Parts: sequence; structure tokens; C-alpha cells
Amino acid sequence: MRLLLINPKFPESFWSFRWAIETVMPNKRSGNPPLGLATLAGLCPENWEVEIIDENIESIPLQPRADIIGVCGMGVQFKRQNELVTFYRQKGYFVVAGGSYASLCPENYESLADTVVAGEAEYVWPEFCRDFEAGAPKSRYLETDEVDITDSPIPRLDLLKLDKYHAVSLQFSRGCPFRCEFCDIIVMFGRKPRTKSMEQVGRELDLLRKLNVYNVFFVDDNLIGNKQAAKELMRFLKSYQMKYDYWFHFGTEVSLNLAQDDELLRLFREANFEWVFIGIESPDEESLKETKKYQNTRQDMLASVRTIYSHGIQIAAGFIIGFDNDTTAIFEKQYQFITKSGIQAAMIGLLIALPRTPLYDRLKKENRLIPEADHSDNSKLSSNVLPKQMSYDEMISGYRTLYNRLLEHRNMADRIKNKIRHLRQPAYMGEYSKREHVKILGRFIFHGLLQGGFSRMYHFLRSLPLSRPRLIPLVISDWVIGISMRDYVDRNFVQEFEKANHLTHDYLKLIEKSLQRYLQHGALEVSLSQVKNAAANLSVSMKGSLDRDFFTRATRHLEKILKDTTSSITLHIEELHEAQLQHLNRLLKRLSRYGDRISIAVHDNVKEIVHIDSSIFYLDLKTN
Repeated sequence: MRLLLINPKFPESFWSFRWAIETVMPNKRSGNPPLGLATLAGLCPENWEVEIIDENIESIPLQPRADIIGVCGMGVQFKRQNELVTFYRQKGYFVVAGGSYASLCPENYESLADTVVAGEAEYVWPEFCRDFEAGAPKSRYLETDEVDITDSPIPRLDLLKLDKYHAVSLQFSRGCPFRCEFCDIIVMFGRKPRTKSMEQVGRELDLLRKLNVYNVFFVDDNLIGNKQAAKELMRFLKSYQMKYDYWFHFGTEVSLNLAQDDELLRLFREANFEWVFIGIESPDEESLKETKKYQNTRQDMLASVRTIYSHGIQIAAGFIIGFDNDTTAIFEKQYQFITKSGIQAAMIGLLIALPRTPLYDRLKKENRLIPEADHSDNSKLSSNVLPKQMSYDEMISGYRTLYNRLLEHRNMADRIKNKIRHLRQPAYMGEYSKREHVKILGRFIFHGLLQGGFSRMYHFLRSLPLSRPRLIPLVISDWVIGISMRDYVDRNFVQEFEKANHLTHDYLKLIEKSLQRYLQHGALEVSLSQVKNAAANLSVSMKGSLDRDFFTRATRHLEKILKDTTSSITLHIEELHEAQLQHLNRLLKRLSRYGDRISIAVHDNVKEIVHIDSSIFYLDLKTN
């Protein structure tokens, strides 16, 4: 039996760190591999032939050799997951849909896929496999109980291209004891954390060492949800690290009450956890109480952050704008706290009401949900929630302004200085070899510092702890994070769409003049579509014989539009001869750095010779 498992491409967000991965990191394509699919592969019968494709690092096959195609997805991936499921099903494949969003909203998939797998997979996936082999698969497999995750297999990490990821994922526990109103974790996994055995963790670490993996991310939503189990894990990891000369660099997600347990903090450091992600959410205590995040109210939050720093552990953190208690004063409060805390990777998002959460149910009763609004991504300038004490436009405008302030060169430097003032003997020393460090430093200087001009160079130099040179790799890492977030904001938090679109319209006139003879002969069509408060889209249709001169001119014009505006481009390849293929490939290579803004539709009569990498460009599957 041949099974193909696909992880759909994520839309870009802060979490992508695209600038850092594409510009600075050596040979990386994405942050983390799809651990869920590797676990699913481990649950398959031994005689099944399994392949995993992650569209974030490689192109999807349009005509795969498979009996079953499984497509996973989080909420933010639903649009692409929907397209992939529909495409392969129309091609005649048996298609299974699953993942966290299918577990949360299985009803959204019933008309799309042949089978929907909802909930934890350890028991229901083997059941599906048996049913499929018997020729009687059901339309839905729903896990209603909590799985004993000591029954979870060793993930088939050997099926993943691990060298393309910044870190490799490992899971110890599922579930969280807290009751945050906006969170869907307790809806899916419950409030009683369930853990793997130390033997399981050891076997997975052994496999990671065998695969030459050094950087490991524990993907638990709260690794310290069960503190006693977490301490047992830390002691085991310390022993393992000592046995293998501290092979691994660890990071994970925890709650802020880590700072209240000195023993646990010490164990984290001894196990070589270099960083933790914490949901801080808000510096306003009333907002925390409102959303039932009481664990953040038991101690001064700034003091808690500095306590964690004092153990040499870095912090990335999540923040939320839009709680009922929030007025327009929240933007200044968030700015002051983030600055004083020194948190560079401050992931601020607008409040989103996810289906099935207590927040969603409450706001639905209050008629404060925006119909049809996207609820999958809180790192965009939109929300499905109507705020209570400010207007929606005030929330959007204040959110944009807050990020622009935080990502000024001066403020990035101030946060670094505020952090290293409290960071003692940091665990982070950089996870790459000396040779790779030299390459990273060179790329950072050329693409990061020099491109940012005198201001960025000046503030970088003043942030360097010259009396503590051991911290310099950490400072460079923070600048890479800051510049990457700045790059995302500059391209996605655009305020003056009308001005940008007007510039695109001017470029269109230049294109029409430069490529006039191709337009007159019907070999080319170009048009511009605009929607209020959104980026324009330039449509380019190749309909006839186009020579080398066309591709040279078109590349120059399209590259300028993508560089100077926020517009997107849709490229329709309706006719192309093999002799033109090298020119097309050269054009695509030049435009690849803007791939997330380029949609490509390959029409039937040329699909045999034109192959588009869907991990770089958005491949329109409707024409394939």
C-alpha cells in the first residue's frame, strides 16, 4: 500500500522568520518539520510504503504514485489544505484529511475528503489502515477519548529532509492545566497533561543523534503543565546530555510560573534549554483575569522575566491586543513592558476567537464576531472580533503603530541592552559550527547591517556588550530576529495601499509601452485588478510565441514592481515552447525571492514541460 502524506504550505507570518531563513541561515528552508505526519507514518503497517512531502521546503507532486493521499493542516493552512484535498480527489485519488483544524472542526471537511480523521491519531489511524486494506474505510474516524501517549510510536523522522529545518520537533506531553479563554489546546487535548515515558524520549533522542540533529524543539504547548513530570524529564535530559557531551540545544514552550520554581529553573539550565516561549499576552492584570490567565498574575511579570534571564535562558513571548478590558491605552502599556523586558521575539497578535473555544462561544452570544472574517492567523491586520472599548479601526491602527515603534533600530537595540543587563551566563552559544558561524556573520553584515544604513549600524554597535564578548552571538541572533520581523512588517503592514497601487498602475503603463509589440500580436495580455484597502494584483498572460528579449524586459519590470510596491502578480502560462523554457526558468529564478506574492497558473497544453516549485511560488491547482 502506497501512502503519500502532505503538509501544506503555510502563509507567511512572523513565525516564518522568512528573511532570517532565506538570507542568513545556511541551507535552511523552514523552522520545524511536520512531526504529526512523521508520527502518523510510524503508526502505519510495516508493509506500507510511506512518503512525506512538506510543501514548505519542496514542491508537491501533481501525479504521485499513491493509493492514499493524506493532507494535514492547522487552521492557518486550511485554504491550501482545501485546495490540495480537492485537487487530488478530482484526480481520482483516495484522500484523507486530518490535522489540528480537522480535529477542531471536522464538519468543514466532510464534503471535501473521502475520509476525515479527527482527534489524536494513535488509535484511530491504525483502525483506518485496517479498514482501508479490507476495502471498507469509513468517512470519519473520531477519537473521543484521551490517548495514552506512551502508546505513541517513534516518529518516522527518517522520512523527513531534516537538514532543511532550523530545528527538529519532539513531543513529551499533551494537555495544559490552565483555562485561558481564547485557547483551543484544552478543547483538543484536555486539562490533565499526559506524558511519554523517559524511555520513549531517550529512543527519540537516540534517533535524532543518529540523524545528526543538534537543535531540538519540544513542541509541547506547556512543557511544565505537570511540574513533577517536567522535573523528572529535566533530570533525565541532564543525564543524557552529560552522557553524550551536551549534544543537543533545546527550546520549548512554558508558562510564566516557571519563574516561581527555582529548582525547575535550575534543571532547565542544566539540561541545556537555551530559550523558552511564554504566553505573556498582556501587561494589564485586568485583561489577564478577564481571559482567565491567572498564572500570569501571581507574581510581577517583569520580575518573572528577569528571574528566567538570571538563569541564562532567553525568552520569546506572545502578546495579544483586543481583550475586552483593552482601551487605546493598551498600546503604550504593551510597548513599555516589551521594551523593559528586553524581549526581541515579541509576537504580538490581535485577539482571534477560534471555533469551539469559550471565547468564541461568549462572543457569539454577544454578537461580537465578524461574519466571514478570517480566524486562522492573528499576525495580520485583521481579526474576527469586535473590540469592546475601542473601535475596530483604532485597534488595527494602534497595532500597526505599535509594531513600527518596536521595530525601529533604536528600540531593537534598547531591548537587547535591557535583556543582557539581567542575562547571566547565557546557555546560548550558537548552534552552528565555526565555519557556519563565519558564513552567517558575513551574510548578516552584508544583507542585514549594511542594507539598513547608518542608523542600523550605529544602534547595532551600541548594543554590543564589549565587556562581555561571550554574549555577542546572542546579540547577533536578536538582531537577525528583529530585522526579520521588520522585513515582515514592511511588506505586510502597509498603510497606504492607494499610494502603492497608484505606483503599480504607473509601472503597468511602462510595461505596456515596453512590451507593446507582444500585446499587439496577441502573444501577451496584462491587466491590473484593485480592491479598496488591499494590494493590487497584476495579471500577466503568456498566450503566444515570446522571445528572449521579452523575458529579459519582463523580468526587469516585474522585479521592479515586486521590489517597489506591495502588489502581487498572477502569471498565466497558456502557451510555451521548449525553446522558451530556459528563459522562463531564468525569469522565475530572479523573482523567486518574492515567491509568496506570485501565483502561477500552468494551463493544460504546457503542463508537460513547465514544472513550478510550489514551495517557492503559489501554484494554482485549478489549472492543473
